[in-house]
Amino acid sequence: MSQDNTLDYFLKTAWQTVANKYNVIASQHGFTQAAGYILINIHRDGTPVSQIANSTGVKTTSLSRVLNNLEGLGFIYRETSDTDKRSVKVYLTELGREKRKIAKDVVREFNDYLSNSFSEKERANMIKMLVKINELATNYAPVMQVEP
Repeated sequence: MSQDNTLDYFLKTAWQTVANKYNVIASQHGFTQAAGYILINIHRDGTPVSQIANSTGVKTTSLSRVLNNLEGLGFIYRETSDTDKRSVKVYLTELGREKRKIAKDVVREFNDYLSNSFSEKERANMIKMLVKINELATNYAPVMQVEP
């Protein structure tokens, strides 16, 4: 089987192209695609770190690194709960709100560009197929080979 003959090859290359495009655009504004995605998921009244991890799908070690970077850039600040020292909320600074707006605008513009490049039927079919692939991948359990 050739690599360019598998579904996951086309999924990976398509997503990698999208992520690279976002990174090029984000770098012009002083952050990365991952940072922009995290900024979009921080709410006005603060967002618990655990909720950011859940909503973005970013692993905790990567999330910690990105949050440290965002804090160093002055985009966010963190506050520990007075009642539960394990609970930390992330808040946007004024600069972070500006960068969040930029990230949202970039996502909207790029998605408009993509949406306008497909018919409604193509768009609906693609979403349907991607949802199905996500479900199938979630439910996939490979059969373990037992060695003799």
